[in-house]
Amino acid sequence: MDVTPSAHAAALWVGLHLILLLLLSVLVVRQRRAHGVVLGDNDIPELTRAVRAFGNATEYVPGGLIAIAVLALAGAPPMVVHITGLILLVGRVAHAIGLSRSGGSSVLRSAGVTLTWLAYIMGGVALIFYVIP
Repeated sequence: MDVTPSAHAAALWVGLHLILLLLLSVLVVRQRRAHGVVLGDNDIPELTRAVRAFGNATEYVPGGLIAIAVLALAGAPPMVVHITGLILLVGRVAHAIGLSRSGGSSVLRSAGVTLTWLAYIMGGVALIFYVIP
């Protein structure tokens, strides 16, 4: 079976997002070990932020990856897959960094949410566009 260029593009972004999720998970484990916390966050701000950065990514990344994979299956050009994947990744990284630094509002958190939603909008509109005959 031949793999299309769009499938290669999707594989790249799925792989990068999986690595991001793993890194965020490792940051939670490091905070848990540093503070001796097995369950919950014991109201430790650094741990709470690490848990939420990982949790928020796990809330948004799967939907984005589904859009990326289905775009490839629907025959979207690789560039559409790449742009969607890049916007989602930059958004998720920005959000995670912003949240890890502060539990309050920040430019990086806001940019991360905005870029994530933009990737969702782009993916959704592109999916609809590529299935209309």
